[in-house]
Amino acid sequence: MRFVLFVSIIQSILFFGHWLLYRTLKHFFDLTHSSVLPVLRIVMFLLSISPAGTFFLTFRSFDPLLRYLYIGAASWLGIFYLLFLGSILCWVLYGLAHLSRLSLNRKILITTLMGIALIASLYGFINSGVIRITRMNLSLPGLPDQWKGKTALWVSDTHLGQIRNHDFSRKIVQRIRRLQPDIIFIGGDLYDRMAADLDQAIEPFSHLSAPYGIYFITGNHEEFYDNTPFLRAIRRAGIRVLNNERVELDGLQIIGVDYRETRREEDFRTILKKMGINRHKPSILLKHAPLHLRVAEDQGITLQLSGHTHHGQVFLFRFITSWVYGGYDYGLKWFGDLLVYTSSGAGTWGPPMRIDTQPEIVLITFL
Repeated sequence: MRFVLFVSIIQSILFFGHWLLYRTLKHFFDLTHSSVLPVLRIVMFLLSISPAGTFFLTFRSFDPLLRYLYIGAASWLGIFYLLFLGSILCWVLYGLAHLSRLSLNRKILITTLMGIALIASLYGFINSGVIRITRMNLSLPGLPDQWKGKTALWVSDTHLGQIRNHDFSRKIVQRIRRLQPDIIFIGGDLYDRMAADLDQAIEPFSHLSAPYGIYFITGNHEEFYDNTPFLRAIRRAGIRVLNNERVELDGLQIIGVDYRETRREEDFRTILKKMGINRHKPSILLKHAPLHLRVAEDQGITLQLSGHTHHGQVFLFRFITSWVYGGYDYGLKWFGDLLVYTSSGAGTWGPPMRIDTQPEIVLITFL
């Protein structure tokens, strides 16, 4: 019932947004022709239902035609968002000019703003495919000499599925192999949860290797329903799944927790307590979302690596993620004695675009 309510709210927002875009185009371009307006209304209606419609169709089917329809609908969602912002700005500027009794050419105004929106969309699509390498040097208290000079790689939120698949996976693996990390951490949302050939999508990861191994934790997209198919495919690729487990490698504790089982603060606290974490040895906690940081600090965790937020992914949304996660939605920050790094992730969810944020793979060198 909550899911139906959520979809209904989203669809209502899309209906309103497309209605506003229609009204904006009609008014500012002075569209009055009887043959144009009905077509524009139909187009706007179909576009407004395309994201939800193709989502449901591709949720369980990996048909090539449906896949391209979904890619088109998801791309339109990103373009529409920027056109919607442009529409609001059109009315605001037009209203201010009217109140100030200034002359303002409506067609030039809307052409300029909609042109900026379309150019920004193109930039967002291109930018989302340019994966950056974020490098940092970290000195962890009590880190054994065996780890000094070693590197750890953190990659999260690849969202393999209908939009990004085998080719994107291969691109990421190529970047990782060139970096030659000593240990690899995959921080959840490896899959998008849409229907996909799970083994084919992750196949490039089976060619990865690292001296200390490759470790995976679940994200929310693996945990929508039964995570078994995803975890089986990940294990077949030679990746170790850390499901509320702690492993010790040359004096460094690696702790991986499940997304679903640690959403509630008290459950998370109970899980960490049962692991027997040694407070006198350095530890790295792999947790998909940067939540319940107080719990991790209380248990003596040295470093927490997270993802999930995408740093907002598109323009203005970073302010929402910053508010939701208390400023820990991106970057390296202290929470008391706990060091937290939240990555913007490597892939995208929904529109395959990034504006005002960058996709990344994180390489950590221990000092």
